[in-house]
Amino acid sequence: MDSTTGITGPTGTTDTTRTLTPVIVVGSGPTGLLLAGDLATAGVPVTLVEKRPHGISNLSRAFVVHARTLEQLDARGLADDVEAAGRTLDSLRLFTRLDVDLATLPSRFNHLLVIPQYEVEKTLERRAVAAGVQFRYESEVTGLTQDADGVTLEVSGPGGKAETLRAAYVVGADGMRSAVRNAVGLPFPGRSVIRSIVLADVKLAEEPEVVFTANAVRGVFAFLAPFGDGYYRVFGWHHGRNVSDDEPVDLDEIKEIARIAFGRDFGMHDARWVSRFHSDERQAPAYRVGRVLLAGDAAHVHSPAGGQGLNTGLQDAANLSWKLAQVVHGHAGPRLLDTYQAERHPVGRSVLRSSGGLVRLGMARRPWTRALRSALTGFLKAAAPARRRMVGQITGIGYKYAAPRGAHRLTGTRVPDVALQSGRLYEALRGGRFVLITPRTFTSYEDQGAARKDRLAREHWASDRRTAVLVRPDGYVAWAADTAEPAAIEAALAAHVG
Repeated sequence: MDSTTGITGPTGTTDTTRTLTPVIVVGSGPTGLLLAGDLATAGVPVTLVEKRPHGISNLSRAFVVHARTLEQLDARGLADDVEAAGRTLDSLRLFTRLDVDLATLPSRFNHLLVIPQYEVEKTLERRAVAAGVQFRYESEVTGLTQDADGVTLEVSGPGGKAETLRAAYVVGADGMRSAVRNAVGLPFPGRSVIRSIVLADVKLAEEPEVVFTANAVRGVFAFLAPFGDGYYRVFGWHHGRNVSDDEPVDLDEIKEIARIAFGRDFGMHDARWVSRFHSDERQAPAYRVGRVLLAGDAAHVHSPAGGQGLNTGLQDAANLSWKLAQVVHGHAGPRLLDTYQAERHPVGRSVLRSSGGLVRLGMARRPWTRALRSALTGFLKAAAPARRRMVGQITGIGYKYAAPRGAHRLTGTRVPDVALQSGRLYEALRGGRFVLITPRTFTSYEDQGAARKDRLAREHWASDRRTAVLVRPDGYVAWAADTAEPAAIEAALAAHVG
């Protein structure tokens, strides 16, 4: 797709005042940065539009990166840099009774990472810049129309200058107040769940016994986690103080919440940041409207319980980016983009339920709801399968995408970082490639599509496994067979790699 030529407008006339960019991503938070970086790495020219000035970061409410997101970052060679900027924790405590051991996670990243969102953004921005993403800061979307050939964005640029941009596809990753979502007329049904949540980054005079802890007592909920730089993130809510977001916050209010929830305030001092906000549960009914797609908070917002918001958005981007690249390069038809809605919308709905369930347990005030919380935490403590399922949802490694009727049992499942003869799977995925894994003894097949070489890696199992598996760029199984047959492999590559 030529990004330097004129385009044909809806009336059939050629407009040379606008150039056709294959993809415009709106919003330079983590979701938009990962998506834009992936597209540029795959050779898709992409423009990233952001209304904030360069260097002005989002408020960093998110601070947890889970195992599945770390696997996605590993597939981009970024996990080591991100982990170096945070602190890893292999356990957490919920409601004083439930200790969750993450060391048993079936992942190379059998822990969670506590890190400010802005540190994740720095890593993703460096990658996007290096890959050639074109950034347009101080540019706010004011209008959007689309036709059979593309999408036209009306933008208020630096100094209020009106500009018109044109793209084959537009992705709105511009947060819960998404201008893109509003412009295509999508509703955002849901409601505010908690008002007057307070948070702060503080130093502590006393070290907590458990490095990551959450508890709820008498209508008060709080959790505490270390950043690794001497500061802790404290987050809390007090049922009796339900005020507007613009009400000032002071450290005394946060310390009071901690004393009720934890029995002490750990000597909090030297707050470097305090904030008050409210928590919504909302989800757009569709993630795609023609040539416009939504990702991250523009598509769904949830309660902060479980730290799943940032992670869900990044996994949206990982799912969508390779599909957009396939379509833009002509290796797949636009119908591939429908699978983004089919796969990610149910995950967003599940995160709404699980995070909402956690926060409602934390908000329990009536005797019967507190008894229910006690019974549920006791059950999870005793029932290992239920606890593993809960941890799989929170960390993201437990999700599976629906497979077509008659597909192999592995289709749609997440592939862990398995050993290959040449190294690790997530190293082989780098560059946004598919990976075909066949038995060590399988040497008779020659790929018939030479043009696939830049987006397909051929690998052998390091073990004696006999299964043939085609792994998608986002680390899920596209196709599998119990025996490696050249004709079946070629058919799978033609269908999925193009």
